[in-house]
Amino acid sequence: MKNLIVTATIVLTGIIADGTALRAQMANSDKADPVKVDPKHYKVEFENENVRVLRILYGPGEKSVMHYHPNAVAVFLTGGMVRMTMPDGTSQEVPGKAGDAVWTPAGSHLPQNTGEKPFEVVLVELKK
Repeated sequence: MKNLIVTATIVLTGIIADGTALRAQMANSDKADPVKVDPKHYKVEFENENVRVLRILYGPGEKSVMHYHPNAVAVFLTGGMVRMTMPDGTSQEVPGKAGDAVWTPAGSHLPQNTGEKPFEVVLVELKK
């Protein structure tokens, strides 16, 4: 019985610690890594000491959580419209056309696909 109580205490402590770490990361979500906080929409395609290449895919109406990207270049694989909400609560509609490549300065945002079709982008994040 004593071993069962010790085991349960260790398991519960681990669950509480994991929850605390997740809450801390979400509370500091303005600097959160999108791959960690939103793996449904962000996938690492390539990474080395200079760049990280992300594939980003949102279905119609889908949105993310607040997260951060360093300076990057976005290449639109599909066209569409995305609403970018900033940490201060302001937002703007950002159009994208398939084949466009645009510079994106470092910062935090919460994107939402406001279009009726899937929206796909490759983002090349610069590390240096």
